[in-house]
Amino acid sequence: MAETTTTENTTDLRVWLTLIRAFAGTASSGVEALQQFGGAEQLLGASAAELAQAGVGKATIDRLANPDPALLTTDERWLEQPDCHLLTWSDEAYPPQLRDIPDPPLALFCRGNPQLLWLPQLAIVGTRNPSSGGLRHARRFAAALAAHGLVITSGLALGIDGAAHRATLDAGGLTIAVAATGPDRIYPARHVELATDIVRSGLIVSEFPPGWEPRRRSFPQRNRLISGLALAVLVIEASVQSGSLITARIAGEQGRDVYALPGSIDNPMARGCHRLIKQGARLLEDADELIRDIAPRARKSAAQRRAQLNAQGPERPAQDGAVTAGSAASGGQGAGDFLLDEDYKMLFDAVGFDELSVDLLVESTGLTAASVSSMLLILELRGLVQIGPGGGYCRTGEGWQ
Repeated sequence: MAETTTTENTTDLRVWLTLIRAFAGTASSGVEALQQFGGAEQLLGASAAELAQAGVGKATIDRLANPDPALLTTDERWLEQPDCHLLTWSDEAYPPQLRDIPDPPLALFCRGNPQLLWLPQLAIVGTRNPSSGGLRHARRFAAALAAHGLVITSGLALGIDGAAHRATLDAGGLTIAVAATGPDRIYPARHVELATDIVRSGLIVSEFPPGWEPRRRSFPQRNRLISGLALAVLVIEASVQSGSLITARIAGEQGRDVYALPGSIDNPMARGCHRLIKQGARLLEDADELIRDIAPRARKSAAQRRAQLNAQGPERPAQDGAVTAGSAASGGQGAGDFLLDEDYKMLFDAVGFDELSVDLLVESTGLTAASVSSMLLILELRGLVQIGPGGGYCRTGEGWQ
C-alpha cells in the first residue's frame, strides 16, 4: 500500500484538503455540496453566490475562498508520514457502508491500516464511568466478538470504549478507534499508549484534519461514524444522559441493529440501557446470540462488497498510489495473488462444509485471530467461503483455482 491513500496528484490533494478544512466542524460534511456541483474542483471553483444558493454557510464560503496555506501544508506533511492515509469521497476504497448514512464524511484521515474499514464491524460503546462489572462485560464481549471475526469499533474514550479496544487487542483481534479530534491528537491523553497499540495492528480514523482539538460538537459528529461503520451497536452501561444513547439513536436512524446489556436497577449506569431496551433495543445476554442475529447482515454486506469488486474489475490498477476498493479489500494484493499464498491455502483447507468459528480456525491453523478474520473476508469476497446460519464459516462449494 502506498504511504498516502488519496487522489491522483498534489493539485488534487490540495483541493480536497481545502474542502475538508472549509467544512470541518460545520453542520454539513460537504458531501451534499460536492454532489450538487459535480466534483471537488467544481465545488472549489464555484462563486460565492452559487455556494450560498446551494446552502453553504458564509463562514464556509470564506474558508473556501481564502484557505490557510499553513494548515494545508500541515495536512500534507502529516500525510507524508508512514501509516498515514486519506480516503476521500471519490476514492474507491472509501468505506461503502458510510456512503448510505445521512451526511457521510467528505473524507477520512486514517492512521494504521485503512483496509480494516472493509471488514465487518461491531461497535461497542458505553459510559466513561463504568462499574467493575461493566468493565468486565466490555472486555468479555469484545474478546468473544473479535474471536468470531468481527472488527471492534469504538470511540477511544475512557471507560467502556477503552476497555473494548484493549480487550480486542489482547485477544489478538482487530479494532478501529473513531476519534473526535484530528488523527494526530489523542483524547483523552491517558490513552496515548492504547492509541499507539491500536495503530500497530488496527486503525484510528477521523473526519477532522490534523491539529483539530476536541470540541463539544465533535463528539456527536464522531458518534454517527461509529454506528455508521458497524453492522450493529452494543451499549454496555450508560446513564440516561450518556453520549452512548446518542450513538444508539443515530444507529437506529441509520438502520443498524442496537443491543443493550441489562443491569441492576440500583446501578445508575444501567438506566440508559434499560431505556434503550424499552424503546426497542435487543436485550443481549451472550455474544453467540448477537453473532447469530447479525450473520445474515454480514452475509449481505459481504455480497455487496463482492458485487462492488466485480463491478470495478479486479485487474484495475491503482493510479499514482491510490488504493482501489479491490486492493483495500484484498490486503493490498492484486486479483488472485492470494491464491499463491500458502497461509490462505492452509486456511481454506481448514474450512470445511460444516460451519467452524473463527477461534476454531485460529486453533487449527496456528494463525492469529486478526489474520484469520482478514483472510476469511478475502475468501468470502472471492466466493470461496460463506458465513453460515450460526455465524461460523463454511465453504461455498467453489474449489481452489
